[in-house]
Amino acid sequence: MEKILDRVLPGWRGSVPSERDKSVNRWYQHREAAQRADAALQRDAEIRERLGDDAPVLSAGTMHPWAWEGARGPWQSGHYREAVTAAARKVNAKTQDKAGRREVSETALFQSLFSKDAPKPGQPRLRLMSDDDGDTCRSVHRDAAASAEGCYAGIRNPNSHEEGLSELPEHEALEQLAAFSVLARWVDPAQVDR
Repeated sequence: MEKILDRVLPGWRGSVPSERDKSVNRWYQHREAAQRADAALQRDAEIRERLGDDAPVLSAGTMHPWAWEGARGPWQSGHYREAVTAAARKVNAKTQDKAGRREVSETALFQSLFSKDAPKPGQPRLRLMSDDDGDTCRSVHRDAAASAEGCYAGIRNPNSHEEGLSELPEHEALEQLAAFSVLARWVDPAQVDR
C-alpha cells in the first residue's frame, strides 16, 4: 500500500498526521492517505477534462533505465535534486563502461566520444548513425556532445556543488531527469567505433 501511496501522493508521509501524534491511532496515517489517494485518482481525469489541461503526462518510470534507476531511491524519498545528480552519475558510469574509458568523465568524456574525428588507441568514438560524411551526421554528433555538456555543466554541476540550494520542485527535477534520459537514449544504442 505504501508503494501505491508513494506514487499517487508523493510526500504523503509528511503531509498526513502519523502515529507520532498521540491523538490518532496507529493506522490513521495510512487510512487517511489511502482516502486522499482514492479521491485524487477518482478526480484526476475529471479535473483534466474540465479544466482543459489534458496534456500528456511524463512519468519518470518510462524514462531510460539508466536515468531512472539512478534516481529512483532519492526520488521516492523526495530528494529530487539528489535524484537528478544520481541519474547523472549513473549515465556517466554506464557511458564509461560502454566505451571502456574510466580516465575521463562527464563533459570531456562525451566530447571525446561524440567527436567526428577518427578513433585513436584508447579513445573510441560513439556513432549515433552511419557516417555518410553529410551535414546531418555531423550535426547529430555535435548536438549530442553539446547536450551532454549542457546536462553536466548546467544541471549536474550546480546540483552537486552549489551550497544552500533549496530543494527542486518535483516538476523541475522531472524536466532535468528527462534531459539525462535523452542523453542515455542516445548513448545506449550507439555503436562503439574503436
